[in-house]
Amino acid sequence: MRSPVAGIGALLLLLVVLIVGYSAIFTVDMTEQALVLRFGRPVDVVTDPGLHFKLFFFDAVIDVDKRILDLENPSQEVIASDQKRLVVDAFARYRIKDALQFYQSVGNIQAANLQLTTLLNASLRRVLGEVTFIQVVRDEREALMARIRDQLDHEAGNYGIQVVDVRIRRADLPEQNSQAVYQRMQTERQREAAEFRAQGGQKAQEIKSNADREATIIVAEANSTGERVRGEGDGERNRLFAEAYGKDPDFFAFYRSMTAYENGLKSNDTRFLLKPDSNFFRFFTGPSGKPAAEAAAAPAQPAAPKP
Repeated sequence: MRSPVAGIGALLLLLVVLIVGYSAIFTVDMTEQALVLRFGRPVDVVTDPGLHFKLFFFDAVIDVDKRILDLENPSQEVIASDQKRLVVDAFARYRIKDALQFYQSVGNIQAANLQLTTLLNASLRRVLGEVTFIQVVRDEREALMARIRDQLDHEAGNYGIQVVDVRIRRADLPEQNSQAVYQRMQTERQREAAEFRAQGGQKAQEIKSNADREATIIVAEANSTGERVRGEGDGERNRLFAEAYGKDPDFFAFYRSMTAYENGLKSNDTRFLLKPDSNFFRFFTGPSGKPAAEAAAAPAQPAAPKP
């Protein structure tokens, strides 16, 4: 019969074997690389994913991320070459290309982020300090980001880090400068608007003056033409009246009296009193305008020969 002590000893031995075996293996994930340390000194870098072995209790494994990591840089104030202050908001992307060098120089990602932040700020000031404000915000932004990335990548190589990209989110004037620029732009636009309005008013006044002058000339010419035509008409009328009077003075006197009746006997006009036998009403007694006895005594006038 087996002794219980032997069974317990076998179980303990099996447990020790399992513990030793478990401590002698480790796994590497697809997104990581492993740094194997023996008594605190690096002995191996494992980049292949899967199951790997180490010396139990003597080796320690440090996992190092091999994905592309983000570095968020706080906004920095940079002075451009034209002495304009810029608030620059930038970020970087990097990955760890040498786990051993990374571990020996910075140790972990938090320390690497602090070191890269310092280097990124220095590169921003160095590169952007050589160009003008317009080049940063408009003309050469892509080229400037490439220069910053190259400089940062060169300096970060000493820490086993490769900088993949550097981007400038925003490069703008400080808030107080932005307000001053906005006020200056607003004042300039108001000045231009006032100048345009003044030029428009001057042009409108010139057009109005020219139109008034042309209207005055046209009216004067029209009045002159009207007076001339009226004078010609009056002269022609007087000539016709003279001819009519010379041909038939009685008919001319009759016509003039009829015109006087038409003009003097209108309604709603000034009233005046005349005797019925007044010379004004002489044609009311007969078509000849003479009294009946005088008209009967007058010999008949022969008709004028036709021309």
